[in-house]
Amino acid sequence: MAHVRIEPVTADRFDDAQHTLSGGGDGRGCQCQWWMMPNVEFEKTTLEQRRELLRGEIETGPPPALIAYVDDEPAGWVRVGPRTRQVRLARTRNFAAHSEETWDDENVWAVSCFVVRREHRQQGLNAQLLAAAVDYARSRGARVIEAYPVDPGSGRKKASNDLYHGVISTFEEAGFREVARPRPDLAIVSLDVSR
Repeated sequence: MAHVRIEPVTADRFDDAQHTLSGGGDGRGCQCQWWMMPNVEFEKTTLEQRRELLRGEIETGPPPALIAYVDDEPAGWVRVGPRTRQVRLARTRNFAAHSEETWDDENVWAVSCFVVRREHRQQGLNAQLLAAAVDYARSRGARVIEAYPVDPGSGRKKASNDLYHGVISTFEEAGFREVARPRPDLAIVSLDVSR
């Protein structure tokens, strides 16, 4: 059985982050900057600029994500942090109109992005990353964690790249409750971690 450990992404793990993000899907091109700026700004940035934005975010801290290592190989990624820092979330109509939490509350954190390298998929890494993200957010004072998973069972076919939000069953199994369903294939889920 493979050994999995999950660590915050820090400056000394930047190359590990790049390895993880380059393993399939949009992670390499996005550099986990999609939620960090309005669309107009995102479209103006190059891959190299996004990579440097991520590097700066990691070096400045606090760590904006966690990395899963499978037998010491970087294999998975989850972005987790205060929702206010992920500015595009509040600008996304499907989320802004349906969240139960005020958008300026620093104690509301968001789990907004998963990346798992192709060779490590179907091993339950998303569930392990989510559990670690919940622990990480709780330990840093989060009151509520919100996420925006897709429902692949909704009847709408989903491309694998659309699953970067995570799937609703993973969140439900971790104790999140559904807050809203802006579209049949998209949910808003929440977990109170203040207790």
